[in-house]
Amino acid sequence: MSRQIVSLELNRWQPAADAPTTQQVADALEAGQVLYLPRLAFQLRGEEQRFLDPRWSDGRAKNISHDPATGTLKGARGNRADLEDLQAMVARFHRQSLGLVGALLPHYLPHLHGARASLRTMAVARRKTSWRKDDSRLHVDAFPSRPTHGERILRVFANVNPRGAERVWRVGEAFPQLAERFFPRLKAPLPGSAALLALLGITKTRRSPYDHYMLHLHDAMKADLKYQREAPQERFGFAAGSVWLCFSDQTSHAAMSGQHMFEQTVHLAVPGLYDASRGPLAILERLAGRKLI
Repeated sequence: MSRQIVSLELNRWQPAADAPTTQQVADALEAGQVLYLPRLAFQLRGEEQRFLDPRWSDGRAKNISHDPATGTLKGARGNRADLEDLQAMVARFHRQSLGLVGALLPHYLPHLHGARASLRTMAVARRKTSWRKDDSRLHVDAFPSRPTHGERILRVFANVNPRGAERVWRVGEAFPQLAERFFPRLKAPLPGSAALLALLGITKTRRSPYDHYMLHLHDAMKADLKYQREAPQERFGFAAGSVWLCFSDQTSHAAMSGQHMFEQTVHLAVPGLYDASRGPLAILERLAGRKLI
């Protein structure tokens, strides 16, 4: 097994009492490792298999997504009955993902909230995009328009490829080494820039210094082609019929191939972490020598 991948032999979305302890799971995730569940599958029901086809995409959005806050489906096309079935499927993945996180990491529950759940039907290799949006380059996640103010980005993925194709990632070096490598290159935010970005509607809220550095770290990684080639990294294939989790704002990753995947984003407030000192906020604050939130 890969150094950066921790495998757990669980086969239920609500793990039994003999499942690995919370501390084991938290240690792996909060160290930036990927938690891999090769025996846990997201099961499609009845005729849901038909939705594993790019034709259901509206052609504008990258993903078909379910917003739990509004109960709306975006990025899809079809008749009313099909869209209702499609939304029910993605909403079920949302519920099961939150249930899995809550069962494995109960300390997180009071501090987390689920964001959109999505179905990605397009093949990774077929995406044509700018270098900043090119997820086949090693990166850590950061949102240009949606500052997190230190909230963690925990993601649950499920490979549902009907032909058995793996979802292949490159997984890079640990975040402390990554941050030490790139932080000296990152420019500090300009005075007043956060207020201006919010005023112009470029960001939904003011961008904190932490969000500024995370976004520029994301861009610096993707822009450095020498780093992309030579950085410490390993390839790993997530099997069809498997699930994996990671803090995608901490785990250096790149999607290289695969098609048909569900993804659930969960935001976790820093007080919910078992050991906040290992997270990106604490690491960047140590490097900056000041508070970033």
